[in-house]
Amino acid sequence: MKKQQGFTLIELMIVVAIIGVLSAFAIPAYQNYVVKSEASTGVATLRAVLTNFDMQVQETGKGPMTLAAIGTTASAAGSLGGLALDPASPTAASGATGVKFTFSPSNVSSVLQGKYAKFEKSTSGWTCTTDIPSEYKPKGC
Repeated sequence: MKKQQGFTLIELMIVVAIIGVLSAFAIPAYQNYVVKSEASTGVATLRAVLTNFDMQVQETGKGPMTLAAIGTTASAAGSLGGLALDPASPTAASGATGVKFTFSPSNVSSVLQGKYAKFEKSTSGWTCTTDIPSEYKPKGC
């Protein structure tokens, strides 16, 4: 009797089919995870800037018009936000009552390109508004 060695073609095709089915579910889930992660990074970076913004308002009586005014240069904003934020886009929101970031078209997934996250100060505290689609929107925004 000869001992069987290796796999049959049918066994190999079954393994390939199983891998195909698993990847059909895994790839879209991973892509959604990446978009949510980029959105969360942008909002978290923006939250980190709010303390400096408050300090500027307390010291001068008005909000800064750029991040450079609160000690964060445009080049530092790029490293501050990693890949999620456009270093040229951080500016004060309307009336210098908040801070707004626009997601860079070249650095993020197509879902977030051109979208923004904005924190505005009111009498009740900071409120976050964004045009990020609801399925990717970070908590608290």
